[in-house]
Amino acid sequence: MIKDLFSTQKPTLSFEVFPPKKEEEFTSAFHTLDSLATHNPDFISVTYGAGGSKSKKTVEIASYIQNQLHINALAHMTCVGSTKADIIEVCKSLKEENISHVLALRGDRPTWMEDAQFNAREFTYASDMVRFLKENSDLEIAGACYPEKHYEATDFASDLQHLKEKADAGADFFITQLFFDNDYFYRFLDKAHATGFSAPVCAGIMPITSAKQLGTTVSLSGSSVPKELADIIATYGDVPEDMRKAGIDYAIRQILDLKKRGVDGIHIYTMNKPKMAAEIVRSIQ
Repeated sequence: MIKDLFSTQKPTLSFEVFPPKKEEEFTSAFHTLDSLATHNPDFISVTYGAGGSKSKKTVEIASYIQNQLHINALAHMTCVGSTKADIIEVCKSLKEENISHVLALRGDRPTWMEDAQFNAREFTYASDMVRFLKENSDLEIAGACYPEKHYEATDFASDLQHLKEKADAGADFFITQLFFDNDYFYRFLDKAHATGFSAPVCAGIMPITSAKQLGTTVSLSGSSVPKELADIIATYGDVPEDMRKAGIDYAIRQILDLKKRGVDGIHIYTMNKPKMAAEIVRSIQ
């Protein structure tokens, strides 16, 4: 079980990948996974479309990780557009493929979901699904957390309370939203531990290798951009290869600092770029 690794193999190393959008892209996706597997990660997580729109693809990719590569697969599972019956069906599919770990997320509201549907959803928060999964499956459950608070949270204190609720509901370990300033992460851990929260936390790191990527990432995650990273964009943003190198170097320095401070785990958002992941792993070992 992944949760057991945090007491024996700290920090853990893990990657996130996303399923291909087209069937003809699956071969390339498997090659990406084969490359990532050479770094012996402790687990690989696989994202899930809004409202469960890619659940079958998530299961297929996770099955390859678990059964062909023999690496722990962590399948994302969102509940904002799902009924309890939908979640049970996904659980059955995961069990059939020998997948025993999920990352339980509320997920973003699908574009097709009307206000009435959103307000009447069966799972209001991720903690509701965590509780449901604990009662209706044998899955080990991970949760998400937010060093700079969830963008919908009224304040940091209430977000920490929701975090503790997820842990109390049964989430065994957590992965953070991406962040670019380690001080936010350290502050988050200090304040979370003060509430009695004690679950392992993997630091989510996304290398920014293009100026366009930063704009998209910040708008989706709500993560703040420190001056050092903004200066990198200003200096190298118009020179793709230099920007790529500078962005990877920034992520490496983030990770080395986190390791020095005894982080539980490093979770790299790979964007399905195995070469980038390889450069980072070589530099942090």
